[in-house]
Amino acid sequence: MNAQNGHHNMLRINADRLLADLDRLRCFGAQSTGVVRPAFSDADMQARYWLREQFEQAGLRSLIDGLGNVLGFSRNPGKAILMGSHADSQSTGGWLDGAMGVIYALEVARCLSESAAHRHLAVDIVAFQDEESRFVGCLGSRSLTGSLDHPTVQNAVDKDGVRLVDALNHAGLSGTPREQLDLGRYLGFLEAHIEQGPTLEAHAMRIGVVTDIVGVRGLKVVFKGQQNHAGTTMMAWRRDASTSLYEFAYRINQCFAAHAAPRSVWTMGRVKLIPNASSIIPGYAELDLQFRDADEAQLERFASLAHEVRDLMTQSSGVDIEIVEARAPIKPSRMSEALYQHLEQSAQEHVPDAWMHLPSGAFHDAGIMAAFMPSAMLFIPSIKGISHDFAEDSHRDDLVLGCQVMASAVASMFGRQ
Repeated sequence: MNAQNGHHNMLRINADRLLADLDRLRCFGAQSTGVVRPAFSDADMQARYWLREQFEQAGLRSLIDGLGNVLGFSRNPGKAILMGSHADSQSTGGWLDGAMGVIYALEVARCLSESAAHRHLAVDIVAFQDEESRFVGCLGSRSLTGSLDHPTVQNAVDKDGVRLVDALNHAGLSGTPREQLDLGRYLGFLEAHIEQGPTLEAHAMRIGVVTDIVGVRGLKVVFKGQQNHAGTTMMAWRRDASTSLYEFAYRINQCFAAHAAPRSVWTMGRVKLIPNASSIIPGYAELDLQFRDADEAQLERFASLAHEVRDLMTQSSGVDIEIVEARAPIKPSRMSEALYQHLEQSAQEHVPDAWMHLPSGAFHDAGIMAAFMPSAMLFIPSIKGISHDFAEDSHRDDLVLGCQVMASAVASMFGRQ
């Protein structure tokens, strides 16, 4: 059936229900205009029990597994599509980050079940746990794909020293089995998300079709000099760790800018000076350097530039500079073109001149899922590009449009309008 005369048959979402559910999920852990719903907190678990109930009412077989993932399985046989996102938030998070993709999945599952033409299609939905890495980044999606090892779970602690095993116990999940997805069942995985950046809004676009999720590298740069008195130590005799750190940061900004790709980003968001006192020359300093790009070769280029800067500076200063990996590198993930062309076609149908391709600068569960099945992501605009903050928001008509584009795309993946 072609799109022109297929509109009366097209899968239509229920906008009021979608928005009401987004508002309801927002109540769990609501604070000011945002949410405080970190993984395994009481608010998070209450949200998960509510989601399980909604999944069941949508006709799905629903359960919460031993790591807190909420799953809704279609009772229909045949190849399925998996949809969802994460339901946990940053410690002071926005109300849409993750939550939107979960409620989109629920709404699509519901409108499929209500449509005579589509109710035989198999769509499974998921609210992943701990994407925001209170304990382990993308804990839920790693576990469901079988890529989470036992020691990681046993040893994980949050920044306050709470152990994951104790949090599981407190949440009443200790005895609950962990699920693993039957990866062979799926045509692919779809995740909707707010953009969390300003690109769509700046280009006056309403839908983003994600081509890649960027890779992330983190380096810790350690400067070892000699602590001394700030008044009595002449400049020529100093081995000042902080001066070395400032020079390193300046040089990184210069040479990364000269070798950057259009969407390369780098951040030096944490420094430490010891003893951090105004009348003492610091003998020790640390700097965290993080950089992201969708191209692995670009990440390699930045890593080697950082080492070159270190080598040049070590020759000329009395400060010892050491670079170590600060985190396990995350490789860029390519989204599946075969899958995302359905998002393109749907966007083209609903908002012909108001969609674009873009990479995701933030990491998402789709980055984990992409290693195991074709995956695709859809973005809607974030007002002023703000996220990970109580001020995070999106326009209601964009929330509705994004879900409608998603629903039409899912129907077309099964060869239907």
